[in-house]
Amino acid sequence: MKDTTLYRLADHTAVEALVNRWVAWPHTFSPAPHCLHMANYQVKTLESYLQNPEIHVKSSHNPKLLGGPFVDVAAERAHEVKALLHDLQHNHAGALEFAKTLIEFQNTLVNEATGQGINAFYSKIPECLGGYVELLYDYFERPHVRCLESVLYASSYYRKDLQSLTLFSQTHDDARAYYMSTPRLPQADSVEWQLPFEDSRVDGLFELDAHAEPLGAIRELLGLPPSEDYRLLPLLTEAPGTAREPWCGNTLRIRYFGHACVLVECNGVSILTDPFIPVIPSEGGIERYSFQDLPAQIDFVLISHAHHDHFVFESLLRLRHRIGCVVVPKSSGMFYGDVSLKLMAQKIGFRNIYEIDSLDSISIPGGEIVGAPFFGEHSDLPHAKSAYIVRFGSEQILFAADSNCLDYRVYQHLCKALGPVGTVFLGMEFMGAPLSWVYGPLLPQQPQHKHNMSRRSNGSDAKAASTLLSTVGAERVYVYAIGREPWLKYFMALTPEDGDPYIKESDKVLDTARNSGFRDAQRPYGKLEFHLSV
Repeated sequence: MKDTTLYRLADHTAVEALVNRWVAWPHTFSPAPHCLHMANYQVKTLESYLQNPEIHVKSSHNPKLLGGPFVDVAAERAHEVKALLHDLQHNHAGALEFAKTLIEFQNTLVNEATGQGINAFYSKIPECLGGYVELLYDYFERPHVRCLESVLYASSYYRKDLQSLTLFSQTHDDARAYYMSTPRLPQADSVEWQLPFEDSRVDGLFELDAHAEPLGAIRELLGLPPSEDYRLLPLLTEAPGTAREPWCGNTLRIRYFGHACVLVECNGVSILTDPFIPVIPSEGGIERYSFQDLPAQIDFVLISHAHHDHFVFESLLRLRHRIGCVVVPKSSGMFYGDVSLKLMAQKIGFRNIYEIDSLDSISIPGGEIVGAPFFGEHSDLPHAKSAYIVRFGSEQILFAADSNCLDYRVYQHLCKALGPVGTVFLGMEFMGAPLSWVYGPLLPQQPQHKHNMSRRSNGSDAKAASTLLSTVGAERVYVYAIGREPWLKYFMALTPEDGDPYIKESDKVLDTARNSGFRDAQRPYGKLEFHLSV
């Protein structure tokens, strides 16, 4: 008798997006940063691990060393790490040569191009860079090697064949090793699916979040034989899924999904900011919203910047079939680290992408989405970023992400153009990582220690946050995007503790707001829902 049982993805099933067995994030995806990150971080980290695997594993589990370049792979699997390193060094020699040559040529240009005509240097461009770079000066006669990112995506330096998805049961929120330093080796109970992220079959997989299919159809989609059912069945459930209807009430409904992810719904329109959607671990965890709590159609997704916790491949790919339009900040294209999020979204299969600059607007029924200035957070590097104002009727909400209020006058100008902003979501990671933590592998020269420590990815502290709130005329504030939810630990390397400086600093803002008569002032954690009249 034919089995008619229908299955969907279980709520505890995570699907990690990988590039050559490393977690996909902007620096492992865009071609030039990927080559540089491979050469200057991945190779060096694996070499260090192989010298002493036990020290790496021990350091990986030391709370004080979270986020360090330590590989959390048991020593008995060191031979697999050795094989991965061999693959990097021998099967990716072209990418490693590109990285080495790009840095060397940039430094040569800085030393030799001192203001004279730059045309003569084109004949000195090394072969592996030829046709992929433009040579330019800034206004102070400082030379730059500008990578042509779109051309590099069409080159051998962009390898779609390295992309894959790994399906596994997430037992608890703390189950994953740190994203940057630990490659994902095959596991006995996981399902490996090698295919480009842009492949339409990815949508077929993630439609299983809500729509069940027969086991045979799921096997066929993943290319699995029946003998692999022992891996596949634990990832599935017979429990029916939900296709939640869009909110059509007479209020504006706001749901906080954790970190910088907020769902705004009104007039049948849904807007999701910086999607980072958690699964529900099989062994439980704090209360949360997950994929089952999202509408079947998400009209707009707003991406604030290219940091790994805001442009999240895992969530974007899982939601791709639901998303109408992705809105991203505009890249200058001047620096290879200033990746184009428009190109990146295209390369992972999105077709409707809107690139936004400050005060650019998108009309929506009963309101609009407006780009807003975003200062700070990027260690003083000119990388693409945008805050957003979402307006429905007379209600305006600022999603400021990790903005640092370095000059309050920009918000004066913003309010002069748009009016006061009653509700503000603001990140307060005011003691961000030093320059070299994320950007070190990309830099042609490593910064002096004092510069490295002073140039941090800083958001607003209490003084800056309070200034921002008073300047825009806010009457509600929600401090978010400080990486406190437990499912963020493997991405953010943060663990809440008594006396946490982020909590103390944000408490100052919340206390000031409450004492000033704000209608609401919270630091949401896990999940939150509230409504606004429009």
